[in-house]
Amino acid sequence: MLSKATTLKGYQLHARDGEIGSVQEFYFDDKHWTIRYLVANSGNWLIGRQVLISPYALISIDPATKSIGLDLRKEQVQNSPSLDTDKPVSRQFEESYYSFYGWPTYWEGPYSWGYSPSFERNRDKWGQFGAGCKKWDHHLRSTRTVTGYRLEANDGEIGHVEDFVIDDATWEIRYLIVATKNWWPGKKVLVSPQWIERVSWTESKVFINLSRDTIQRSPEYTNESLLTRDYEIGLHGYYNRGGYWDSELVAA
Repeated sequence: MLSKATTLKGYQLHARDGEIGSVQEFYFDDKHWTIRYLVANSGNWLIGRQVLISPYALISIDPATKSIGLDLRKEQVQNSPSLDTDKPVSRQFEESYYSFYGWPTYWEGPYSWGYSPSFERNRDKWGQFGAGCKKWDHHLRSTRTVTGYRLEANDGEIGHVEDFVIDDATWEIRYLIVATKNWWPGKKVLVSPQWIERVSWTESKVFINLSRDTIQRSPEYTNESLLTRDYEIGLHGYYNRGGYWDSELVAA
């Protein structure tokens, strides 16, 4: 299912033995644009710590109750490697974190989830993943920080990043929601990370090799739009780009 990051923000996080907080924001890597952690607002429970939850811990998402079930106990979260709220997520912390929970690392292997071409929830299959692949240098970005980045077309600025569309089956960011209201009042469009030419993290800019006119004429996205496969096919067809679902079939 495709969900907006702002929709998931505020969902309650339920461990096996009680609530641990609510979703505050997300960390994603800047290579595969895949969510690596949900950042929890733990209230007064674990003050001074960033509480990070990997998608590997998620077992259910319930839009009706706005809750996410976790295959964790509160004691596990409390005893997991600690990260101060004012500290960035380092490689050293991630290695300790993944080792603590026994999850396969995502930064080794050719795919967005390491050795597996898809997000593998079956623990029995984790031992089948290969070893020895070169680690790739990843950097984590915050959805909160990247919100507001300007979108730069090949002939000038066109709008800014307003939100992210997340696939909760793979936890990949499928689209950036771009607000173009500074140019065309009220219009929003979707841009796939696969179409992005580069990102200047220092300038807070996303560069895309498309003209402003092309983006202007693209299928409009509204808060009421249903992100159906038909809508996606129309969007990708307009840009003459293959859908991400095609590459997933090839990988499978």
